[in-house]
Amino acid sequence: MEERNIRFVRLWFADVLGSLKSVAIPPTEVEGAFAEGVGFDGSAVEGYTRVFESDMVAHPDPSSFQVLPWRQGTGTARMFCDIKNPDGTPSFADPRHVLKRTLDKASEMGFTFYCHPEIEFYLLREAHRPGTVPEPLDHGGYFDHTTLGAGTDFRRDSISMLEQMGISVEFSHHEAGPGQHEIDLRYADALTMADNIMTFRVVIREVAALRGINATFMPKPFGEHPGSGMHTHVSLFEGDTNAFYDAADETHLSKIGKQFVAGLLHHAPGITAVTNQWVNSYRRLSGGGEAPNYICWGRNNRSALVRVPLYKPDKAASARIELRSIDSAANPYLSYALILAAGLDGIEHEMELPEEASDDVWGLSARERAAMGIKPLPTSLDAAIRCMEESELVAETLGEHVYDYFLRNKRAEYDEFRSNVTQFELDRYLPNL
Repeated sequence: MEERNIRFVRLWFADVLGSLKSVAIPPTEVEGAFAEGVGFDGSAVEGYTRVFESDMVAHPDPSSFQVLPWRQGTGTARMFCDIKNPDGTPSFADPRHVLKRTLDKASEMGFTFYCHPEIEFYLLREAHRPGTVPEPLDHGGYFDHTTLGAGTDFRRDSISMLEQMGISVEFSHHEAGPGQHEIDLRYADALTMADNIMTFRVVIREVAALRGINATFMPKPFGEHPGSGMHTHVSLFEGDTNAFYDAADETHLSKIGKQFVAGLLHHAPGITAVTNQWVNSYRRLSGGGEAPNYICWGRNNRSALVRVPLYKPDKAASARIELRSIDSAANPYLSYALILAAGLDGIEHEMELPEEASDDVWGLSARERAAMGIKPLPTSLDAAIRCMEESELVAETLGEHVYDYFLRNKRAEYDEFRSNVTQFELDRYLPNL
């Protein structure tokens, strides 16, 4: 900090819904923060504590120290925190602890969990004002190259900032929707990646603000254009060996890999309320556009919930699976914890992988899908909540505190949504009824 003239250190952590929280301290207080943590009122943070047990302590993780490159002139750095109770025990309300606990279980089974997300988002000309229609920054399409495109410059600046913060980017491009972009982060262990995703969202919004535009990770901001997902490639390693790879198998997917996929498919309904936690998430999942809404798997089949990408010859380390339902606005800590828990459950119970869906699942009739045993994902937040309420795995993975709070919050969100009259209803019914 002294070498880089750091004047402020921001301590970051997430609430149960995945919103970033921050408190700034001067460098003189950092040593004390390492030793004793920084106290705050947990009852003021979504899902943390009740008023009569509100004291909580943020303990910074020194391995997450990075300088914030957009804070020009005044040196500012950040560290992610683990949240603890005053007696030093981990807080069961801390999403980072939920993921750490699940990673510990994987470690006991001999596995390390790696993730690689493809993060989509929209760039808008200005911040949204109530009652107005959002306007995309450009009118490009998938992989379009625009010589003077503001989005191209935006991605360049964003990637430069991410790289300065030690977050490696694999590639970036314009997505299918007007103003929609995608940036893919390079593989990392799940905890590092969840921290990176939280940082990524801040960087994208900061670069947008510097350019006088707006960035949104809303799953479906435009009814007529594709939603924003966060397709995530995952794999398990045993030491330096990819546990998902089998050279002799037709799919190059090992028995462990197949059991992991079987677990994901089995628990998909129960985890969807977390991987797709907003009312708006189900606008994306219901309309095709490479967003899955049926529980199946396939090789290079982009209509499937779980895709097994084509194997790269002589690259055993690249064997992986891709979950396509998760959206860009999900809480990465809770989502990755549940994805891992579902896969590990498949391994523990040696679940059988169902038959591959080789057809375009969207193009099949309901009867054809039923004959193939392909069931739908929950079609609304309400349906997803009901599935989550029936899932012992979700309750066990999240812990009682997070599980109960999350369900209460989501029920309240859906009840509020259900009581509102939409513009669609006004436009369709007012003139005729």
